[in-house]
Amino acid sequence: MAEFLCTLFLTLFLTILGISKAAPDNALITHLPGFSGTLPSKHYAGYVSIDKNHGKNLFYYFVVSERNPSKDPVVLWLNGGPGCSSFDGFVYEHGPFNFQAARKPKTLPQLHLNPYSWSKVSSIIYLDSPVGVGFSYSNNSEDYSTNDTKTASDTHTFLLKWFEQYPEFRANPFYLSGESFAGVYVPTLASEVVKGIEAGLKPILNFKGYMVGNGVTDQIFDGDALVPFAHGMGLISDDLFQEVNSACEGSYWNPASDRCEKKLDQVDEDIGSVNIYNILEPCYHSPKPRGIAADKGRLPTSFSQLGETERPLAVRKRMFGRSWPLGASVRDGRVPTWPELGRTVPCTNDEVATSWLNNEKVRNAIHAPQANVSGTWELCTGRIEYDHDAGSMIRHHRDLTTRGYRVLIFSGDHDMCVPFTGSEAWTRSLGYRIIDEWRPWFFKEQVAGYTQGYANNLTFLTVKGCGHTVPEYKPKEALAFYSHWLAGERI
Repeated sequence: MAEFLCTLFLTLFLTILGISKAAPDNALITHLPGFSGTLPSKHYAGYVSIDKNHGKNLFYYFVVSERNPSKDPVVLWLNGGPGCSSFDGFVYEHGPFNFQAARKPKTLPQLHLNPYSWSKVSSIIYLDSPVGVGFSYSNNSEDYSTNDTKTASDTHTFLLKWFEQYPEFRANPFYLSGESFAGVYVPTLASEVVKGIEAGLKPILNFKGYMVGNGVTDQIFDGDALVPFAHGMGLISDDLFQEVNSACEGSYWNPASDRCEKKLDQVDEDIGSVNIYNILEPCYHSPKPRGIAADKGRLPTSFSQLGETERPLAVRKRMFGRSWPLGASVRDGRVPTWPELGRTVPCTNDEVATSWLNNEKVRNAIHAPQANVSGTWELCTGRIEYDHDAGSMIRHHRDLTTRGYRVLIFSGDHDMCVPFTGSEAWTRSLGYRIIDEWRPWFFKEQVAGYTQGYANNLTFLTVKGCGHTVPEYKPKEALAFYSHWLAGERI
């Protein structure tokens, strides 16, 4: 009786304080079509309303850590685009399952446990952001016109409301993470989170830092990275490199002369048939996807569509930073929507994610019924209009690192979409003292990449042999550096 009264008193006390005792029961996932085993940890999914007047709702899928949920970090994951669902990361990169394509028509993909899921060492929130992306939606169509600033504000609102619903995770260390255009999402959101903490907004987030993979950062650094990268990788000749460098005077992102334009056209001609998302992977420019990448069904359109414009300037505009994101030409700051970007790189395939997430049983199981989202689910949507209004991210990185937040910038070293050369250059440009000089890092006694550590908790890291989406290409190595970095250990 005494125990019952104690429990009742605690429940009433928490209710008076406006605190729920635990995660919402109606968000709990009890089964997943295509998976026949036992879930390795609790999974939750659903909507958080960030503006009830507009009916503005952000969708999340939450995977609880398989190790020690009460102490392990909680990590928010964001894919880029802008306009791409974070189910990209869930299905193709570091989610709890490996997806096997359906063997027969009209059947579901089969899900098998992923031994290298990031949920092995952390809880992860996969968020569809901004509104209009993935399963996130609004009843007011005006909300589908957004920008960097509004996206950061909306996602911050989501986080505050999410932690209200999941109070048992408030004390856990909290990190932000993402890749590609999330190189914009993450630092702008981190700045919002810090402002909220300093303003005393409740609940107070136990924010510790963030990590970004192959992330869009700065128009000049990213734009000027391509030519040296292509030359270093043997994709253009010494002669052409010297000629383009002379004609453009080392600045490729915004050609100032016709001679520079012509030399960049030659670079475009040489690299135009290479898979820019991983120069080691085949890419067949034909209507039907072919080749190793397509056969595996592993390269989703979340990055295949990044920056697609019409040739002949497609690669150059995509690669030389004259656009945000990565090649989508900005007009008055507005990033074109996906239908405006034209065709898709044909060596990619997102059929596994599309078929699974558009299945009615799957939608019901993850609490995203068809009624909430008009049309079919798309990994990258053309429904939103997006303005890149925040400029360079370097000022955010400098501010956040000098405040003591931990930051990891990592790059797949064979990505030509956001080459590591640009990320290495801008991290070095901050001028911080080097405290861990450039060295190889190892996985199972083999060199897995290289890293350099700076003062103010900033680390730059490459992953050897990886393309644009590191955990997809090197899942073992990705889990290794992720685990060590979260734990504050030397990578």
